[in-house]
Amino acid sequence: MFSKILIANRGEIALRILRACREMGIKTVAVHSTADADAMHVRLADEAVCIGPPAARDSYLNVPALLSAATISGAEAIHPGYGFLSENADFAETVEAHGLTFIGPTAEHIRLMGDKISAKAVMTDLGIPLVPGSDGELTNLEEAHEVAARIGYPVLVKASAGGGGRGMKVAQNADELGEAWRIARTEAKAAFGNDAVYLEKYLDNPRHVEFQIMGDSFKNVVHFGERDCSLQRRHQKLLEEAGSPVISAEERDRMGAVVTSALSRLGYRNAGTLEFLYQDGQFCFIEMNTRLQVEHPVTEMVCGVDLVKEQIRVAAGERLSMRQEDVRFTGHAIECRINAESPDTFIPCPGQITVFHAPGGPGVRTDSALYAGYKVPPYYDSMIAKLIVHAPTRAEAIARMKRALEECVVDGVQTVIPLHQKILSAPEFVKGDYTIHWLEEFVERQKEAAASRK
Repeated sequence: MFSKILIANRGEIALRILRACREMGIKTVAVHSTADADAMHVRLADEAVCIGPPAARDSYLNVPALLSAATISGAEAIHPGYGFLSENADFAETVEAHGLTFIGPTAEHIRLMGDKISAKAVMTDLGIPLVPGSDGELTNLEEAHEVAARIGYPVLVKASAGGGGRGMKVAQNADELGEAWRIARTEAKAAFGNDAVYLEKYLDNPRHVEFQIMGDSFKNVVHFGERDCSLQRRHQKLLEEAGSPVISAEERDRMGAVVTSALSRLGYRNAGTLEFLYQDGQFCFIEMNTRLQVEHPVTEMVCGVDLVKEQIRVAAGERLSMRQEDVRFTGHAIECRINAESPDTFIPCPGQITVFHAPGGPGVRTDSALYAGYKVPPYYDSMIAKLIVHAPTRAEAIARMKRALEECVVDGVQTVIPLHQKILSAPEFVKGDYTIHWLEEFVERQKEAAASRK
């Protein structure tokens, strides 16, 4: 087992990893930009190293600075968390080349799954169902028209190296395809330096359902069930549930077996998430995230497992601590992402926290690095906390989350807490009757209702 780990991240996920290390008796090294000198993970780590100025490219994305910090501190491994360099195959490769352990999948698998076209080809070979679409990258618009005519409109033009909704455009018919093709390629080139695109059938009312897996170096792979991440705005998740309100235990077991069999044959190691669109009883693979997910706490709550500790054990060469038959699913969990944003416009609202009170009580967990006096910097992601609840049933989990949101106090900046409170009371959410399009439609209805009252 490692004696010291460098955490190549910031905010609540850095604190989450630090806590797991502390419980395992592992010393931690925090890295930080000058903007994060007073951050909670810096205060609580055994050691801290400043790696650059506020801009992420000069600090948290600065590979030489990270490696230097690991070397001078004597760290044996690097945990990337999520975001930043967590899915950068070159970084994982460089870490290993410098005699350190990268706490994540192999560079080969990160690279393979980071390209959506190659990922789809691999998943097809492994028996994972896909959304109908092109077999690979499309080289010209004529090919796109041919594929669209074959699979039927509407279609989605997607960037091969995409993520976060960038490089994705819908075409409802042949007349719109040319413009969607042009815009998607332009966005992809600007965002990822790669304008390769492919085509998929656009599903009109799907849910976003993902399976959490963990594999070791001995081709043992287990799944920890599904999460429903359909509540999104601008392709960014806002609220997640485990399990999904529309997936039966039989469907979970069936799809879980397909997923674990495929990843075992691939020889996948460490944490990963396979994301699917689910519509009309069918799962269609869209991508795989080769890292820990933001929403991993809901899985931990229903399975009683610490995924970060499991990541560390696997990276240290140990076998998984459980078999599939040891994984038990108990109750229901919900996570609300608390962003420092306007609840109406989603515009980031950085600033100084004057009061912070984390809710408590049975089945309530708050993952946050906030404290009174902390200044939320404008340089990074706007998520400042994750509020997670667990209860025996979904109805009880909703009631518990409502109570927890009422208790949560964040003064000094705007947050999306008011929006979460509206979502939890919406009849469609209470019934579990929503798709990936519902939240944006709900927000628009709220705006229209507010305007009509003026």
